[in-house]
Amino acid sequence: MAKRWYVVHAYSGFEKHVMRTLKERVVLNGMEDLFGDILVPTEEVVEMRDGKKRKSERKFYPGYVLVQMEMEDATWHLVKDTPKVLGFIGGTKEKPAPITEREAEAILNRVESGVDKPKPKTLFEPGEIVRVIEGPFADFNGVVEEVDYDKSRVKVAVLIFGRSTPVELEFGQVEKD
Repeated sequence: MAKRWYVVHAYSGFEKHVMRTLKERVVLNGMEDLFGDILVPTEEVVEMRDGKKRKSERKFYPGYVLVQMEMEDATWHLVKDTPKVLGFIGGTKEKPAPITEREAEAILNRVESGVDKPKPKTLFEPGEIVRVIEGPFADFNGVVEEVDYDKSRVKVAVLIFGRSTPVELEFGQVEKD
């Protein structure tokens, strides 16, 4: 039987704890050949705190852990009896259904791409009013015209002497009003 991806519902905030506990239990019970990866899907995000860029992790699916495993009675019980696990998602209570290969690939690709390019914690949209907090236009308000997530920059129309002037700024130089 091939290993498939299953979604395990864990207590919110205990996803990493469940992941570590599951990995330990797999080794303790000698079931390494029945389990593959066990992971909490996260991405790196960049946020501004006290004027400094800080990287932190954000979970895609809070409360869930992905487990690659062969489903049989022993593996089902091992996962189900792990502390802080509420059960499997999908299928029936006695016979959980795996997620499709396409869904698993989409999640894994998102995890991979999140490692390369940290995303900003604050997302901006055109038409939104923001306040410039840094640079020569500090304390000016403006309207977002364009957002470039690849370069972490935003183009803002700022009113200067009664005229709307487009200014390109980094995400860290503006905040939502």
